[in-house]
Amino acid sequence: MKIGFIGFGEAARAFASSIAVHDATVEFAAYDVLLEGGDAACAEAMLAHGVVALPASGLAGCDWIVSAVTADQSLAAAEAACAWLRPGQVYFDINSVSPQRKRDSAAVVGATGATYLDMAVMAPVHPKGHRTPVLVAGPTDDATTERLVFLDFRFEVVAAEPGAATAIKMVRSLFVKGLEAITVEALLAAQASGCLDYVLKSVGGSYPGLGWPDFAAYQFERTLRHGTRRAAEMRESAATMRTLGLNAALAAAIADTQAEMGKAGRGVSPAERIEETIARVVERRLSSR
Repeated sequence: MKIGFIGFGEAARAFASSIAVHDATVEFAAYDVLLEGGDAACAEAMLAHGVVALPASGLAGCDWIVSAVTADQSLAAAEAACAWLRPGQVYFDINSVSPQRKRDSAAVVGATGATYLDMAVMAPVHPKGHRTPVLVAGPTDDATTERLVFLDFRFEVVAAEPGAATAIKMVRSLFVKGLEAITVEALLAAQASGCLDYVLKSVGGSYPGLGWPDFAAYQFERTLRHGTRRAAEMRESAATMRTLGLNAALAAAIADTQAEMGKAGRGVSPAERIEETIARVVERRLSSR
């Protein structure tokens, strides 16, 4: 079996690594637009994971194609792949985008005769890799299902139509990433007001099940590390809410917070004490106004 990745970032690397351990006979190839710019880190990552770097058209020889690009490029990646996709291939779109975006991608991929599957990754890809719980929507056949089982994917088929899996993720993300954003903004405001210690104790006392302050530190540091990517996901969540005729402003505001934290996190190493990290981020964000 041969698996090809369009985009070789965190998710693709995690999947390739854990699948290789589970089944050493699987071969991997990948195309990433970063290689065209001579990105040495991306090329080194492919080499380290035993993945053959190919031009996009070289993935025509793969059984499965896994699209793992940035959210804003998911449809463009699908459209470009149509030049070489063929019947018999399965195209897994694991990008965190709106249901309509996945339906649009499914239409262009389906026109080639390849099978398009909407796959939503429902938790961080580390440490479980491809065993991270995923939802699948689309025309799954017995051969694909059996192969997913054989490779030990932890998946659930939720619908026969693409878009249904990502809809669950987009709505769920409104809560999960929103909780991160609320935590971040509350901690920053507490630091700027000089009452951080009191707020940490007060919230911890009111919601002992959250495990503060450790929970707060985890939420805060996740946004510093992944805020840019999460912002793109939340803009897709906002598009989902807008299509449903519901309030998209909340998702858009969450995206803004995630984006600001991603920007603030560049070059910032979390300190041993969360209070020190928060102080650094407050200083950065205020200085950027």
